Amino acid sequence: MKPPNTLANKSLADFKVGVDNVIFSVDTQLNRLLVLLIKRREEPFSNYWSLPGTLVRNGESLETAAYRILAEKISVNNLYLEQLYTFGSPEGDSPAAAESFGKRYLSVSYFALVRFEEAKLITERDYNITWYMIDKVPDLAFNHGQILAYGWRRLRNKVEYSPVAFEVLPELFTLNDLYQFYETILGKNFSDYSNFRNRLLKLGFLKDMGLKVSRGAGRPASLYRFDEKAFAPFKDQPLVFV
Repeated sequence: MKPPNTLANKSLADFKVGVDNVIFSVDTQLNRLLVLLIKRREEPFSNYWSLPGTLVRNGESLETAAYRILAEKISVNNLYLEQLYTFGSPEGDSPAAAESFGKRYLSVSYFALVRFEEAKLITERDYNITWYMIDKVPDLAFNHGQILAYGWRRLRNKVEYSPVAFEVLPELFTLNDLYQFYETILGKNFSDYSNFRNRLLKLGFLKDMGLKVSRGAGRPASLYRFDEKAFAPFKDQPLVFV
């Protein structure tokens, strides 16, 4: 039998490595999930919106490059960041690929989650940057629509099975704050509020701080804090939060 054709006799691929970030923000005030987009000023895909991307510098780790993108685009204290997926094609499929046009481009994508009211856009740079509602995103440059769709699926799955919300929320929060955070990402009626409240309190890793806050005409609400030590026994379990 003739052996299958392999790449053994071909030259090694000449490619650049870059990072593309899917940066989500949760606006619980208006119940909106948004994603950060940048309008490209150069070819290819001039005047198309794209995800923030960059080439990895010499001596720079992938995660450091991902954090650099964040720091260049927004100012925020509380965030969650995770590597998403690696995309690659011989044509090059990212904004940063334009910088290395003619070479193969390997894109390592990350997704980040922040709160809209806390994240401040850095607008003094020379590019057009804005938040887009997730269901209003236009056609994106390169394969960024595919990356965004993948990131959105990962985000919804992540908030259901891990304590991501507590890395983004302020240290003290009400149960309604937490419920609205989940509702913004997962959609209305994802869970009955009473069931949501009872389930999380029963798990025992939300600590009642003995403080109350008044918002609007309703009764004062208790403030809670995520107790990481109490959560430790659940860390490696397939825990459903909602």
